[in-house]
Amino acid sequence: MPEFRLMPANIAILGGMRPKHSASNFWKVNRNTMFIVGYLFEALGYVIAMVLNIYMWIIIARAVLSWVNPDPHNPIVRFLYSATEPVLGALRRRVPLFFGGIDFAPMVVILAIVFLERFLVPTLFALARQFGGG
Repeated sequence: MPEFRLMPANIAILGGMRPKHSASNFWKVNRNTMFIVGYLFEALGYVIAMVLNIYMWIIIARAVLSWVNPDPHNPIVRFLYSATEPVLGALRRRVPLFFGGIDFAPMVVILAIVFLERFLVPTLFALARQFGGG
């Protein structure tokens, strides 16, 4: 015997009324329009990958600058410090990453960025494929 579920379409049929839109039509329409969500996840994945890649290179530039004595009034140096210090400073406050005169905070941030690039971005692309995008 088929299973009977109490759904709005079934209630309408029991009451003698025909529903305007059956449940099967509802899912067909939604399945056909879910590609929009797929493309949203795909675009989000590309943007996050690009931002993470750019930020990784900014961290690398900041680490290379720490080996020399740059002019602190240089606009590029000020930008690099202002863009990286919130993340590096917060990490240094939570975990002491300064051993033997070497600051390992940039390396930890780069490892976190690589992890996000290898985990979060492919997950977004897989979600995009599942929803019919990409």
